[in-house]
Order: sequence, then C-alpha cells, then structure tokens
Amino acid sequence: MKKIGHTGTLDPEAEGVLPVCLGKGTKLCDLFTDKDKTYEAVLLLGCSTDTQDMTGNILSRQEVSIQEERVREVIRGFAGEYMQIPPMYSALKVNGKKLYELARQGREVERQPRPVHIYEIEVLKMELPRVHMRITCSKGTYIRTLCHDIGSELGCGGCMESLLRTRVGRFRLEESLKLDAIEELVRSGILENAVTPVDAVFADYPKITADESHDRLLHNGNAVPVQYAGQTVRMYDSFGQFIGLYAAYEDKSGYKPLKMFYSR
Repeated sequence: MKKIGHTGTLDPEAEGVLPVCLGKGTKLCDLFTDKDKTYEAVLLLGCSTDTQDMTGNILSRQEVSIQEERVREVIRGFAGEYMQIPPMYSALKVNGKKLYELARQGREVERQPRPVHIYEIEVLKMELPRVHMRITCSKGTYIRTLCHDIGSELGCGGCMESLLRTRVGRFRLEESLKLDAIEELVRSGILENAVTPVDAVFADYPKITADESHDRLLHNGNAVPVQYAGQTVRMYDSFGQFIGLYAAYEDKSGYKPLKMFYSR
C-alpha cells in the first residue's frame, strides 16, 4: 500500500477500536475523526494527577467518603454539552507548540474551554473509590478530563484509571482485530478478508447505479442527471464500481460529487 492512515489516537495506556484506512480508503480519515465514540472508563476518585490519568505524577490523595447516590447525581449532570478545558498532556497546539511538549518542560499555558457533547453517560458498576462508566461522546472529548472534572465537582479529585474505546462510528470492538491477529492474516496472505470495502462505510446512504450513458461523466468526476433518491447517495457506475458520495442539487435534477473514491 502506498498510503495508510489512522483515524485518531488513543492515550498511551488506553486500548480499543482504532479504524485504519488503506489506499484510497485514506480519504475516509477526516470523516472518522468527526464520528462519535463510545468508551468504557474507570474513574478513580480521591486521586489527582498532572496527566489526569495514572501515567502521571500524583498531585493529591484523599479518602472518599461520598455517598454513592451523590456520585451518580454528579455524573448524570455531565450529560449533554459542557465546556471542557483540554489537558496540558495532549497533542493540541498553542502557538505552534504541542501542549504535552510544554508540559514536559514544566510549563503550563492557558487553554480555552471547548464545547464537547456527552450523548450518554452510564454508571456500570460502583465500588468506591472506583466508578466504572460507559460514555458516548462527540469528537474532541477527553475522557481523562471528564474524570478529572467529575472528581473536582465532587470535591475529592479524580483521575482516569483505565480506558477502553468500544466504538468509533459504525466500527465496534467485537468486530475488531488485535495486531497479532492481523499479522497472522498477513502471513497467511488473506488480509483482504478482514478489510471493509470503502462503500460499506456509507451503507446508510441510498445507492444509485447509473446507466452506461453516464459512466464517462462519473469517471471524470462530473455531475450526473440521475433520478433523485436522497440528499446524499452512494454512486456506482454501470459496472457496479463505487464512484463516491454524491449530493443532490437543490432542484433534485441530478447529483454532483461530494467525496470521490474512484480511481482508474
């Protein structure tokens, strides 16, 4: 493969789903970064660190004597949109410098709060000081920071003890392969069996197969006057080759290219 790309990073100690795009599928990378994600995290209350997880230096420890119902109440309060301050130990840039580089130099800079959306937050198990949670959230959400913010709201501090990403968009943990399994597929020469076709990622969009008279237009990346089937569609030529995503004109008289995946 001449091109390969991943669709977002995981924290050093985290595990879970990481879609990897190959060849022309690398055009999907920017689309995946916008997808909502689901995590299972363990929040450790009574412990604060400089990285907001267990990889950092412990800043404070204290006994947790909070009632379980109070913990649940505070956690529920984070559902919806809230303004989150990105952690210093992150790859975000300020004045061209990555925050974690500044943090390793012992420098802390002001970070602007950013809106993030917690679509769902559920307590799976509570064994204080540990709280096991499932979180579905928007892009750009730091689960470490969410744990830190919950601990701050409770007044005892908190950090993330472990993190497992179970879903990115349509890709789920139970469908994923570990690296050693992928390496075995490579050795066996059947890696293609584990690769999801590009068009399958857009299975929720209606499918249009153009007739032969439109093939040349499609192959040259032009608009096509085909019958309306939805605002955004998967477009195929008469041979069944996936061309790309197409968007309808306002008057529904045809479709123009939105994201092209066809290559000669």
